[in-house]
Amino acid sequence: MKVAVAGANGLIGSNLVRALRARGDEVVPLVRNPRRTDEVRWDPRAGAEWTRALDGVDGIVNLAGANIGAKRWSEEYKREIRESRLQATRALVESMRAATRRPRVFVSASAVGYYGDRGDEEVTESTPPGSDFLAGLCKEWEEEAARAEQLGVRTVLLRTGVVLDRKDSALAKMIPPFKAFVGGPIGSGRQWFPWIHIDDEVGLILWALDGSVRGPLDAVSPAAVRMKEFASALGRALGRPAVLPVPAFALRLAVGEMAEVLLGGQRALPRKALEGGYRFRFDDLDRALREVLARPASA
Repeated sequence: MKVAVAGANGLIGSNLVRALRARGDEVVPLVRNPRRTDEVRWDPRAGAEWTRALDGVDGIVNLAGANIGAKRWSEEYKREIRESRLQATRALVESMRAATRRPRVFVSASAVGYYGDRGDEEVTESTPPGSDFLAGLCKEWEEEAARAEQLGVRTVLLRTGVVLDRKDSALAKMIPPFKAFVGGPIGSGRQWFPWIHIDDEVGLILWALDGSVRGPLDAVSPAAVRMKEFASALGRALGRPAVLPVPAFALRLAVGEMAEVLLGGQRALPRKALEGGYRFRFDDLDRALREVLARPASA
């Protein structure tokens, strides 16, 4: 299988590229700043040579977009978050339209933020979107990706939770406070924390590429936990207490509007994956954290 990966140097993209190559697939890595001869420089804001690299691929995986946790959410950065995703997705769909031979499948990233803060309500792929900034962004993002279906390309909208990995991840930012004995839950700790091990995130993408699933696909562990439970598990894995909560007001001062994403949550369940026969490697949080933390930070 020949697969193009947009955002190939990111957290998920780099792991996906390794997994694809390990099983013998040919990969076309699309990146902003190529560092290797096999990488293709792309700019979704302008038609360029990269579009020719996609002609004839069997699948495209879209993981491109500005990191939502990289900066405080100013109005300017919110525009960057939105435009980076919509422009990239639109450009990839237009490349399919222009291709001599279109891909069979398009897997495009989204997030469980699609659902907004739902309290204790269980949400699945059939649940309607929320009403906050991130929910609205995910809805627009998915609408751009779904245009590929009109071209006869099976399209999967991957609604990902918090990815557990040691490098360049939300988990990586949580570890230092815990190691310094000042870790704990965020806010009340009662909000749901939808997580997924990096190996299952990659596994679900491969499953989506190879199978017949289409439409929304929740990429979360079936073992849903609350933030307080997640903090306790991380404390156990690191041999540290998890008793110092991060107050909501302090979080809002530190990160602005993005705090609402962290203070809310989704009790998301991967119904399609389970019903479709995907077998999660990590459906126990303690085991998932131990495995991730045992990996070298530079891996």
